[in-house]
Amino acid sequence: MNLLDRYLLRHVFGACLAAVALFGFVLLLGNAIRDLLGLVLADQLPLPAFLELLVLLVPYVAAYALPMGILTGVLLTLGRLSADSEITAMRAAGVSVWRLSRPILLLGLAGMGLGLYLNFEAMPRARTRYQHTLAEVVRSNPLRFIVPHTFIREFPGFVVYVGEKEGTLLRDFWIWELDAQQRVLRIVHAQTGQFDFDEEANALLLSLHQAQVESRDRANPEDFSKPPLVGTFARSEQVRLPLDSVFARRTVRQKLKWLTLAELRERAAELAAAKSAAEAQHNADASELKAHAQRLLELRLVLQEKGQNALAILSFAAIGIPLGIRVSRRETSANLGVAVAISLGYYFLNVAAGWLDRQPELRPDLLLWLPNLLCLALAWRLFRRIGQN
Repeated sequence: MNLLDRYLLRHVFGACLAAVALFGFVLLLGNAIRDLLGLVLADQLPLPAFLELLVLLVPYVAAYALPMGILTGVLLTLGRLSADSEITAMRAAGVSVWRLSRPILLLGLAGMGLGLYLNFEAMPRARTRYQHTLAEVVRSNPLRFIVPHTFIREFPGFVVYVGEKEGTLLRDFWIWELDAQQRVLRIVHAQTGQFDFDEEANALLLSLHQAQVESRDRANPEDFSKPPLVGTFARSEQVRLPLDSVFARRTVRQKLKWLTLAELRERAAELAAAKSAAEAQHNADASELKAHAQRLLELRLVLQEKGQNALAILSFAAIGIPLGIRVSRRETSANLGVAVAISLGYYFLNVAAGWLDRQPELRPDLLLWLPNLLCLALAWRLFRRIGQN
């Protein structure tokens, strides 16, 4: 590697690293806000667990940030070099566009290798552990769900309010029982209360002390012409509040995208064997055969999507070279805008191919490669046009 290669590689690598960090931070922040912010605000997520979950998000966001970061870094570097006439000086010295592209394409190949590792190994393992950790954190201390001075509406048919909370002991406790039309049927106010967790039944057990109950007409709870029934008691029987609806969204379901390459191949072999066994039956059900074919198609789509996401790193590096030279802009915003526009077009075509998963005759698993082929074809055409000038 000569001086020119090292010069280009150093500048392109630095710009790509900064761009990947920028896009990764944006994606990391979006995922953290979506998944973790509510738990943090509700004091359900301790700081060590929060930091661990952020670390586990890094491989996931890196798999998507790498292609955009590579493209942005190449555009920024070559755009600046072209605007400063350094590309013109290199070409005047006899260096062709193909020759100065060599270190950048090598960087793209290295990025593609890293992308394959992220998509097929690191990201699935981190994503699975992330979901399991998130579910365990929420379930490990379900009493964190009870936040003082907050109206808790997640329990079906109930609204809960707690004035103070000391461990499992509650003070100034209110609970409103609602009907299907969200009308108040009963109001319970207790000076103190205590929560226990029934892990086997996944429910909170509530005991109230020094409580007052106001019951309304269940047929017409908003008829205030009749006085409500009011009763007081020193201690109540345990009230069971099920948590299935609250924590159902934390149940971990292993998605195909969260499987490693070895696990995907094992799953593919199982599906292929099941399909062959179904086809061997003389009276095989057509719907069953179609279901097997559909599951195999979904598996192929995941495999192809992971592979083409890694190839996108090389494709974006290739198309960024002639675009950066032709655009010749030093402004970061201009190059960032071009990178975002290309990335959005690429991922739109990718998603559009995924919409055809119910039409196997159109081969959506092969159509997933169309965005990469278009990028490489456009890069080749631009290379040739620049080489002729």
